[in-house]
Amino acid sequence: MDLRYTPAQQAFRSEARAWLAEHVPATALPSFDTAEGFEAHRAWERVLYDGRWSAVSWPEEFGGRGAGYIEWLIFEEEYWRSGAPGRVNQNGVFLLGPTIMEVGTPEQQARFLPTMASSEIVWAQAWSEPDAGSDMAAIRATATLDGDHWILNGSKIWASRAAYADWCFGMFRSDPAAERHRGLTFVLCPLDSPGVTVRPIAQLDGEPGFAEIFFDDVRVPVDCTLGDVGGGWKVAMATAGFERGVSLRSPARFTTAANRLVALWRLHADPTDTALSDAVTDLWIRAQGYQLHTYRTVTDITDGKPIGAEASLNKVFWSELDLEVHELAMRILGPAAELTSGDGAAAWIKGFLFSLSGPIYAGTNEIQRNIVADRVLNLPRGS
Repeated sequence: MDLRYTPAQQAFRSEARAWLAEHVPATALPSFDTAEGFEAHRAWERVLYDGRWSAVSWPEEFGGRGAGYIEWLIFEEEYWRSGAPGRVNQNGVFLLGPTIMEVGTPEQQARFLPTMASSEIVWAQAWSEPDAGSDMAAIRATATLDGDHWILNGSKIWASRAAYADWCFGMFRSDPAAERHRGLTFVLCPLDSPGVTVRPIAQLDGEPGFAEIFFDDVRVPVDCTLGDVGGGWKVAMATAGFERGVSLRSPARFTTAANRLVALWRLHADPTDTALSDAVTDLWIRAQGYQLHTYRTVTDITDGKPIGAEASLNKVFWSELDLEVHELAMRILGPAAELTSGDGAAAWIKGFLFSLSGPIYAGTNEIQRNIVADRVLNLPRGS
């Protein structure tokens, strides 16, 4: 792995930095977990799309630039450095989009990817159920074939972005006689379909970042099946690989947070408190380490090596790093950490509240450690 950027990559960085400097909104957008903020972020992502920056590593015919993963990492570094808005359609662009490119038909790619890149259609992730959170093999929501349509019944919970999204993707049990991960089918469903009920769920900050989705005899055309009928588990594992690996959480998110933590320490902390300065330094180093690890990972991808169970290592690392960065920021801020409005502390408390969910979503870290033990380290299972 050569850590030096090529002249073409340096030019790409300069182009991205200049475009972002010109187009990033001067004032922060409202939270995308509000109706107003959701539409403001959708409009921003259309601006990204018009500049061909919404999905830089996608093929040009789907709205991308046909750039490589290294260029994507460079763009992410510039995006986070610029203070650009969060991505309201990250479930689509970073999770479902790569999955459709990997297992979708040419017709599905042409139908779904351009509107995803432009955020004309924003996607919700609808996997978890009341009795099937990290254990997706316990899914009970059903898909019954009726001619050229699926009839969906059941419910999903903790569906990200579902309060305002247009479509959702999820798994349904299409073979009731099958057990566990067999007999599941991956289905794409419009959230305005007759029989769909969306019930928002408030987060710790009171905003509806999640929702319950109820399906009551919802008819969905079979051409909205992603992958093979009964092969939903394989499709979902491909999506989970993108979620736990490099796509959903680029290292720029964490190096930017670590740099902000250093700035916060310089502004508020007692420089003679060596224990605190050591803790800040350790987190900064770990963020840099994750960045280097990600560059190695994308080098492997470029060389044709698949990301397997190792993605679970990534997920544990970035989720716990994010939480520890924000916990330490709360410690540095002291009583000011309770402020939920204004500049400075408010951004940290909002980030802290979100970071609490990191060890849970994308598969709990307890589950990820089991995967690492079983499939990466090949440790013996307990009796």
